[in-house]
Amino acid sequence: MDFIDQIKSIASRAESQLDHLGTEEATKNALIMPFINTLGYNVFDPTEVVPEYTADVGVKKGEKVDYAIVIEEKPLILFECKQAGSRLSKEHTSQLYRYFSTTEARIGVLTNGVEYQLFSDLEDANKMDSRPFLEFDIRSISDSTVLELKKLSKQSFDLDQVLSSANELKYLRAMKLFFNQQLQEPSEEFAKFVIGNVYDGRMIQSVVDQFSPLVKRAFNQFVNERINVRLTTALVDESQLQVTSNGPEEVEETNGIVTTEEEMEAFHIVKAILREVVEVGRIAPRDVKSYFGVLLDDNNRKPICRFHFNTSQKYLGLFDDERNEKKIPIASLEQIYDHANYLKKTVQNYEE
Repeated sequence: MDFIDQIKSIASRAESQLDHLGTEEATKNALIMPFINTLGYNVFDPTEVVPEYTADVGVKKGEKVDYAIVIEEKPLILFECKQAGSRLSKEHTSQLYRYFSTTEARIGVLTNGVEYQLFSDLEDANKMDSRPFLEFDIRSISDSTVLELKKLSKQSFDLDQVLSSANELKYLRAMKLFFNQQLQEPSEEFAKFVIGNVYDGRMIQSVVDQFSPLVKRAFNQFVNERINVRLTTALVDESQLQVTSNGPEEVEETNGIVTTEEEMEAFHIVKAILREVVEVGRIAPRDVKSYFGVLLDDNNRKPICRFHFNTSQKYLGLFDDERNEKKIPIASLEQIYDHANYLKKTVQNYEE
């Protein structure tokens, strides 16, 4: 079972068992231990996952964090667990904060088995940040969040990469929260910034009062119009496409092929997208020297897409109704999600 499928399985279990998890211990057994296990860490190996890890705080001895994941003989990830259904409060965050500062941990996880908050020490070394860099509810977890979680797995764990991603996620999250706040009720500072860029007169309070409601309306209308454009226009911009003459039936020699982790990650993204319209077992990989292909039913006459990742500029290859490949430049794997509807439509066309 793929990583994303295992996470979805835990999410399904959380939905069905939530009313029966009346204790913290039950929550650990039903949801949190399986989650840790899905990350690739053996919860039954005390050299890898240490339950009740001692994290003494000052003169207060015997303080224990629920789980510590040991990597290269260091407790790098701490889990502080609460009963399912309980609210993750500032008090709980403070508790994890104390444990974090007395260990070599770089990642702290606060969870009730359903909601997860992930922290690090991005602002001050060995001092857990007050705000999480990642927060999610496993019952409604996004595919992009699953990909971020995969970086914490035993198979993929690279501390520098994890911390770099955490730093980016933290500020992306903060920016999105800021935008949401301004969308709901623009602050005076934000209103002044917008007004100052469109109004040539002197910025006095009466002008700010007059234009502030317009700033809110303009912001809301802009967002709604952008959504409508995405819904009503073609997903793929023809000006970005490069049509190639090679048909999908052309199969290259497979000797000396190396399938990269990046290609497999892209393959899992496509599977995650298409699971809504087809059984994931029917989505097959086909790696050849010049590209990594994704096929329906492992059939060369049913190409879904191709990944061209062998050059500095990456391309996602999509297929039109005539099965001509169109290469779209992408800067990151995340941009594959921008073409989700096109990929689904490609598969659905083969089913008709």
